[in-house]
Amino acid sequence: MPGEVLSEPNPPAIPSNLPDSILSLKVDLKINGALDEKALSAVKKFRRCADYLAASMIFLKDNVLLERELVAEDIKPRLLGHWGTCPGLNIVYAHLNLLIQKYDMDMILVVGPGHGAPAILASLWIEGSLARFYHDYGLDGTGLKKLITGFSTPDGFPSHINAQVPGSIHEGGELGYALAVAFGAVMDKPDLVVTCIIGDGEAETGPTATAWHGYKYIDPQESGAVIPILHVNGFKISERTIFGCMDEKELIALFSGYGYQVRIVNDLENIDLDMAASLDWAYLEIRKIQKAARDGKPIIKPRWPMLILKTPKGWGAPKENDGKFIEGSFNAHQVPLPGVKSDKPQLQLLQEWLKEYRAEELFQDDGKPIDEVTSILPSNPNKRLGQVRDSYAGYRPPSLPDVRALMSEKGKDVSCMKACGELVDQMSQKNEHTFRVFSPDELSSNKLDTLLEHTGRNFQWDQYSRAQGGRVVEILSEHTCQGMLQGYILTGRTGLFPSYESFLGIVTTMMIQFSKFGKMARETQWRMDLGSINYLETSTWTRQEHNGFSHQNPSFIGSVLNLKPDSARVYLPPDANCFLSTLAHCLESKNYVNLMVGSKQPTPVWLSPDEAEAHCRAGASIFKFCSTDSGIDPDVTLVGIGCETTFEVISAAAILRRIAPTLRVRVVNVTDLMVLGPEGTHPHAMGVDEFNSLFTKDRDIVINYHGYSNDVKGLLFGRGSVAERVTIEGYREEGSTTTPLDYSSAQMMLRNHVSRYHVAIHAIRGAARFNKQVELDQHTAISTIEHEITEHKKYILKHGKDMDNAYDVPNFD
Repeated sequence: MPGEVLSEPNPPAIPSNLPDSILSLKVDLKINGALDEKALSAVKKFRRCADYLAASMIFLKDNVLLERELVAEDIKPRLLGHWGTCPGLNIVYAHLNLLIQKYDMDMILVVGPGHGAPAILASLWIEGSLARFYHDYGLDGTGLKKLITGFSTPDGFPSHINAQVPGSIHEGGELGYALAVAFGAVMDKPDLVVTCIIGDGEAETGPTATAWHGYKYIDPQESGAVIPILHVNGFKISERTIFGCMDEKELIALFSGYGYQVRIVNDLENIDLDMAASLDWAYLEIRKIQKAARDGKPIIKPRWPMLILKTPKGWGAPKENDGKFIEGSFNAHQVPLPGVKSDKPQLQLLQEWLKEYRAEELFQDDGKPIDEVTSILPSNPNKRLGQVRDSYAGYRPPSLPDVRALMSEKGKDVSCMKACGELVDQMSQKNEHTFRVFSPDELSSNKLDTLLEHTGRNFQWDQYSRAQGGRVVEILSEHTCQGMLQGYILTGRTGLFPSYESFLGIVTTMMIQFSKFGKMARETQWRMDLGSINYLETSTWTRQEHNGFSHQNPSFIGSVLNLKPDSARVYLPPDANCFLSTLAHCLESKNYVNLMVGSKQPTPVWLSPDEAEAHCRAGASIFKFCSTDSGIDPDVTLVGIGCETTFEVISAAAILRRIAPTLRVRVVNVTDLMVLGPEGTHPHAMGVDEFNSLFTKDRDIVINYHGYSNDVKGLLFGRGSVAERVTIEGYREEGSTTTPLDYSSAQMMLRNHVSRYHVAIHAIRGAARFNKQVELDQHTAISTIEHEITEHKKYILKHGKDMDNAYDVPNFD
């Protein structure tokens, strides 16, 4: 079946059956006089200049100002870039300059259509931001040529917006997250306005659909504002968009229902007057809402402004090529003339197209834009969109509470999450305007509700939580939490994302995109440090309570492990004191992706505050209290990684003392997963001598791990013959959503072979290689343990719960 065949460019939407009365909700403005003749002429020339540069970046490797006729040798060998969105982006960028100039405001631009980099780079070059951060992009012929010929080559900027692009706080590769990032960026920054352009393709994504609700979490008394601009040009890569097929009534009904005042910008003959009037209206509406709140007379459920910009796809490109529509169709989405290097008619079309911009009127002899083009720029360079400090140098280190004062006495049963809740509670009090928690409606379930003793939820449409300065954003969308957290962090603040373990994986690709932005930011000299992104993963598979198989998924660990070693950090603290030390470290760290995994149920505190801090600094150490002779000369090394799995290892050590008293055990806990990798593979990886001092040179190692065993296998790969003597047990995808047996933690351990019994059996088999007495009694000892497994299972089946003494702390005296 052939692809979509259009009968006309810019096809209209099929009329809806909604009543015409909906149109009364549309914002109508008088656009005549929005700009005087001087400003109108200047903004048109700015757009022409930016459009010319953007188109040239996609095609030209020479002859960048068309000083002669184009030939095939002037065309790049590989054509990369997305023209379709560029003209619309240039309209917005040009008019934001006028708005900033008029009101002397601080503004950041978040660009959802990230592949529209040619447009953004063109404006950044014109305004001098590229030259400020990259000296070889000066406002002259040399800088102009490098901008155009270097685009999408190893020597220039990539085809999408990333951390190398001044002014950016959003990785422009994956679609869906721009609007949530914009809302996060304005939180606690009362004077900041973020304009966010959302393409109509991106607007089809689930994350964007939820992010439209972002204003319901913006308190105008304490935070800035977002100007959302939905750019409807009607087409994706090869078909029409949903929003391009919605008529005005449908668009107005949808976004009015979200809580917006909707202004449609679509007067193509007077697009500059229309956009100027619309942005001015939007800004004044924002200030009206903010002033009311800050004067103590807040507008309840204010209707914030948004714009819908409707322009042809690839506006300005050739109308047709080889009988197919280009402008106003999906053929303009990427490279409108893909065969231009080898096809003479296409080369002629390109030359005619570029000549329409009359570049000779826009550039001086030395390649610099004429003064009229740059006259619309803010006079203060620090106000220009590419140079606002919040976008690259806004980090403020948090003030941490006294963590040791929150730690517990060794031997108590304490919930790691309860302890962390106390820390986060104090953190929110000490950092009232630079710290927030973004959570998908799970704080209480995750036993972090201590946080709410001195703060609250910041939900402005709820009369019980609005306008109280709450530090918690709870919205049942992991994507929106992640996006808001990214925006908050990338503008200099500190945040925390607690989540059910099983559903944190929803944001895996967002986390990866964020880490890519961070990687490039660290490699970009002019970008300053960022606060780390901190994930608190709990409600784990090991202790399910009322949930079952659907809530068992520790795969997010593996996703973090796959990141660049200089940014990835994964911690599985064994008790509450270690968790407090770890959380405090992560909150004050910079430039990392920190994942902390732990239990919300009360578990024993194994280590004193001093011991916990020493253990966390080392990343792994011997638990001498449950090792034979403090771990000296062991027959086998038992390793616990994770809270409950470590409890099972310690319980296994107690079983072995009872059943195989001659077996010498060393118990090791690993709290920093990255120490296991071969030396040099990660900044935390142990050297060979350090590794052997913990795990011995030749004895078997039994690892009981919280996640999928392949995580640990991958880390140990490269440590020589270690793999030959390691047994690793981890989560095996065993569980149930129907039987009450899954209320039993022991049942989960048994099903997944990480129980104390399985650890003990592996230990006996490993130790039998070195201990003759253990070898002699091996069969009897293993049979005894297997009998205990059978009896434990029978008890669970009969009583629907674990044995009463299953989680008593073993006694090693």
